[in-house]
Amino acid sequence: MIERSIFQPEHEMWRQTVRHFVEKEIVPFHDQWEKDGIVPRDLWLKAGEAGMLCCTVPEEYGGLGLDYLFDVVVFEELWRVGASGPGFLIHADLVATYILSSGNEEQKRHWLPKMVRGEAIGSLGMTEPHAGSDLKAIRTKAERDGNHFVINGQKVFISNGQMCDVLVLATKTDTAAGAKGVTLFLVDASLPGFNRGKNLDKLGMKAQDTSELFFDNLRVDADAMLGEEGKGFSLMMTKLAQERLAQAIRSATVVETVIDYTVEYTSERRAFDQTIADFQNTQFVLADLKARSVMARVFTDKC
Repeated sequence: MIERSIFQPEHEMWRQTVRHFVEKEIVPFHDQWEKDGIVPRDLWLKAGEAGMLCCTVPEEYGGLGLDYLFDVVVFEELWRVGASGPGFLIHADLVATYILSSGNEEQKRHWLPKMVRGEAIGSLGMTEPHAGSDLKAIRTKAERDGNHFVINGQKVFISNGQMCDVLVLATKTDTAAGAKGVTLFLVDASLPGFNRGKNLDKLGMKAQDTSELFFDNLRVDADAMLGEEGKGFSLMMTKLAQERLAQAIRSATVVETVIDYTVEYTSERRAFDQTIADFQNTQFVLADLKARSVMARVFTDKC
């Protein structure tokens, strides 16, 4: 491990607390969750009780009001053990952040305390079969009907989709306006017309539920809008940078962990009367991988 300068002693104390939780409440059960394709809701409640969800949410909304690095510690400790199942990153780093930065006071007071406690699970509804990276091409439509909007459409590859209680949903309120026609809504998943499709089978991250979602004449109050009408795309652009950083944090941790596994394996595996690690080519490859991982870590910490 390289020496890192971004964390203070309180962050490292928090890391030990999080590591203990992960080793006790997640590691022994994750293989089964991989088979199930989902983690139990009880884990979210335990994580909430331990203070691991939404660390940056202010105290007035039930959170701890800590800095972003406390969330980073949680993400790193999950991925240090390959715990891909708990969708805490989407919940805390994206959904709660959207609500905190763009929600009205009623939305914040209703949802954030529940999210901090793990009683309400958050999800982000953006990707569609015809719109992945090109978010302005979404087709899910929200049409105004008096003081309500009626939403029809579908989403796919939605993390936490099977379990979510609240969804930040990207829609088109003006199909002719391109990016300026995108509007976000904060949708209660218990509303009529909110339908969950199948839990999708994937190549990896099998324990994290990833779903299709369908909206069939889903009626939401106009005050369920997140931010202003037609401003959804600009809101997404401000938050997607943080999402990309979160993926870099995760990836840097995974790379370091896998290299550690590989070094251990090559030190034990024998061939031709020596360990695999004794071969010069193995040493060259591992040295190159280590150099690349250090660069990734230093750059990520700088970001």
